[in-house]
Amino acid sequence: MPRRFIPLTEVSEILDVSAAQAYALVRSGDLPAIKVGGRGQWRVETSELESYIQRMYAETRELVTTRTEGDTDAPEPTDG
Repeated sequence: MPRRFIPLTEVSEILDVSAAQAYALVRSGDLPAIKVGGRGQWRVETSELESYIQRMYAETRELVTTRTEGDTDAPEPTDG
């Protein structure tokens, strides 16, 4: 049975960001999480992490599409 919640350390590994960046995503509300246990350790539901990743893909697609359509004067890429 797959785990429902993962700690922020695993979130940071999955996203390849620092622990501080993962915590900042939680504090900003971009990545929903819960505090559990007496020491208040953060846990992220795996489905919420997947939703966050999908949102980031959508935002990136939008950014790339917008820049591509609006950058008619952009230089062509070179092969080196």
